[in-house]
Amino acid sequence: MLHPSFWAALLGWLVAQTAKMTACLIESRRLDFSYMVSTGGMPSAHSAMAASLATSLGLCEGFDSAVFALAAAFAVVVMFDAQSVRKAAGEQAKVLNQIVDELLHEHHLSESKLKELLGHTRLEVLIGCIVGIFTAMAAFRFIHP
Repeated sequence: MLHPSFWAALLGWLVAQTAKMTACLIESRRLDFSYMVSTGGMPSAHSAMAASLATSLGLCEGFDSAVFALAAAFAVVVMFDAQSVRKAAGEQAKVLNQIVDELLHEHHLSESKLKELLGHTRLEVLIGCIVGIFTAMAAFRFIHP
């Protein structure tokens, strides 16, 4: 049987992705299931999943355990990556898309675009982290044996 923290992490991701899909539904009045696997946007599902995993492991194994320390360090790396490295890649994609748009007028090039919404703002990461913590606490209450 899988550890309860696995389910808590999965639930953290699911809650964050569902929140994105719900926000799209409210904003555009259409249900778009592509948000369930999309990157970027509010809240960060990467942060929610990593924070949920770390919190759940802390609740299950103890916040003084080596496994919690490892999961917490992993969560920090994931959140840093989400708001800096992946965001920078998204900014580079924007610039490359602008260059392609300008070249399209002169040459016949493919009109496919690079995905620009790759990373997150600090607020999206923070909200994702909060979603993950609360999801883990709820999961611990209902899933933990």
